[in-house]
Amino acid sequence: MPGLWVHGAVTMGKVAAKIKVMPESPDVDLDALQERLEGALPEGAKINGFERNEVAFGLVALLPTVIIPDESGGTDPVEEAFANVDGVESVTVESTGRL
Repeated sequence: MPGLWVHGAVTMGKVAAKIKVMPESPDVDLDALQERLEGALPEGAKINGFERNEVAFGLVALLPTVIIPDESGGTDPVEEAFANVDGVESVTVESTGRL
């Protein structure tokens, strides 16, 4: 475009992803699991709050909202990191949106 001038670097946006983390059993300490999930985050990602959702028979899912840079890897690095945390049965992305 003629006359378009950009000063400085153009930065990518951020994405908010709500991720459902199912613990292995109702006996998993959710507070400790929350701490392990926070510690497992890849560089550049941060958690912007947790929700808890009772699933059935005493099983409660954690629903962290994770803020990540809008890059080609998407939520995959966070999903993989969470899946490797002790006490996690499964990880699924519930929703995503740009910030």
